[in-house]
Amino acid sequence: MSTSAPSLSPSSTLVGLLWPSRDDSRFAALRALVLMVAGTALLTISAKVQVPLPYVPMTLQTLVVLIIGASYGWRLGGATVALYLAEGAMGLPVFAGPTAGIGYMMGPTGGFLIGFLVAALVMGFMAERGWDRSLLRVTVMMSIGHALIFVFGLAQLSLVMPFAKAWTVGAAPFVAATLVKTALAVALMQAAWSVTRRGGKA
Repeated sequence: MSTSAPSLSPSSTLVGLLWPSRDDSRFAALRALVLMVAGTALLTISAKVQVPLPYVPMTLQTLVVLIIGASYGWRLGGATVALYLAEGAMGLPVFAGPTAGIGYMMGPTGGFLIGFLVAALVMGFMAERGWDRSLLRVTVMMSIGHALIFVFGLAQLSLVMPFAKAWTVGAAPFVAATLVKTALAVALMQAAWSVTRRGGKA
């Protein structure tokens, strides 16, 4: 008698399949807390792995934000990034800069932080509809996520300088790195789903 692999519903997320929730409110709350704390820790670490540049440092944050949104789903992914922003707003040193707080978030680079939240929500929404499972769709999805981060980042940066300069310091230096991080995010999601599918057939 043979068994078939479990079907993947369109609303399933990668984390939801790897660590399923239960119909138990305490377990669900603990699971969400563990995942959110792990996600904010990864975001903090990724913020500190950086190449210092004028105005906007080059970090791994965008990669981690997109992966969290895509693998957690829009609710948990959005809540994780929101918790990260709340930690920074309270003054915890979780951002790329040496300082944090509301003033930092209202500063020239604060728009990128808002973009993180928007991108995580959109990535989760798309992932729950299967966009993270095919090479073409996940490439489009991750490209949209990076574009959203830049849109919000440049919008706030351009409040304190002409848009041309905002583009020069806030986008142009990151084009090559963004392409690499998009490709890496696509590769990670494809590899994760490949392993998950093989595990389902075991």
